[in-house]
Amino acid sequence: MTRQKRSDMIASTRGKLIAAGRKAFGAKGYADTATEDLTADADLTRGALYHHFGGKKGLLEAVIAQIDAESALRLQAIVDQAATPWDGFVEESVAWIELALEPEIQRIVLLDGPAVLGDPTRWASQSACLASTKRSIETLIDQKVIKPVDAEATAYLVNGAALNASLWIASAEDPRAAAGKALASMRALLAGLRR
Repeated sequence: MTRQKRSDMIASTRGKLIAAGRKAFGAKGYADTATEDLTADADLTRGALYHHFGGKKGLLEAVIAQIDAESALRLQAIVDQAATPWDGFVEESVAWIELALEPEIQRIVLLDGPAVLGDPTRWASQSACLASTKRSIETLIDQKVIKPVDAEATAYLVNGAALNASLWIASAEDPRAAAGKALASMRALLAGLRR
């Protein structure tokens, strides 16, 4: 078997398992998804799951990484379409919180993810998000759009507010009502940065 065919086969197997995991975790939740649900839906063996992901927990990590990557692309599109860098910064922050209203993100990323994988602030995707927020803040400071604050501290505060708002929305009895409150408050917090 050529190296290319082998890498294609590996990618295909991983893709099938991630798709099966995303479907099962989204529909049933992590705790109620059996290993057999994942492998049967992907028409693969339990050995393939363990070989590629080390088990169900590793698959959940991969599913969250895929969802986070897709979310990052969606948020970047919002930034790219914004009229100004400030508008992009605000709308990206607001959209990040609004993602918590999507059932798949609520269940997999915001409820099951922290329960199984621990503190989301330690996830690789959060580190990337924090770095992106810091760069945006530095740009806005350089352009004299916002006050000369410490960019790193402000990035931690903005990301922390957005993450905690998202976790609150996902677990709220009325996610839409919680989101309305969180979005209004986030806009007010961000407005306080303006010169």
